[in-house]
Amino acid sequence: MKILIAEDERELQLSIKQYLERDGNICEIASDFKETNQKIAIYDYDILILDINLKTGSGLDILRTIKKDKKEIGVIIISANNSLEDKLEGLDIGADDYVTKPFHLAELNSRIKAVQRRGSYGGNDSIEFNEIRVDTRSRTTYVDNKSVALTRKEYDLLLFFISNQGRVLSKEIIAEHLWGDNSDLLDNFDFIYVHINNLRKKLKDAGTRYIKTAYGSGYKFIAE
Repeated sequence: MKILIAEDERELQLSIKQYLERDGNICEIASDFKETNQKIAIYDYDILILDINLKTGSGLDILRTIKKDKKEIGVIIISANNSLEDKLEGLDIGADDYVTKPFHLAELNSRIKAVQRRGSYGGNDSIEFNEIRVDTRSRTTYVDNKSVALTRKEYDLLLFFISNQGRVLSKEIIAEHLWGDNSDLLDNFDFIYVHINNLRKKLKDAGTRYIKTAYGSGYKFIAE
């Protein structure tokens, strides 16, 4: 998953980032209202962890903008405020969940996974595309019920393709999804070819092939 952490407490911000990255997530950070708005406008995220009380503005206003623009992003509000009114307002605007500080990082991680399953996969832990099945809890991939060993990036890439089946994905979009802001620092996209070719080969060896090259545009995942 690609996650934006909008939190102005530096220590908590880094703790959340480090914990979630251990689970293979791509995490970016925003320290104030303006930076959060800018990143949401430019990049796509699966999950936004949003502090209500950002130093330069209200997280609830960011949430209103997200809902107004109909962005497909799961939002979990975190706040030191334990009032029922704050919680209800956030949920009424459209937040998917609410966590009150202090909280355990393991609990936050579980809530993130639950929001992602509800949003992208209808609450299912198992995602299926014809003979391909992906178990999102164990991060295991099967073709015709036989396990296929994928690296973290290959697994993330497969999920990204399945979630965007039939849509042409440019190399830039794929790089930004897999590496976040760090993709801007790369000189070329040779690493994209490597990961796609490796994933293609593993799926082909398992007896299936859906990754197609859209010449001059990128790649798409489609059954023909």
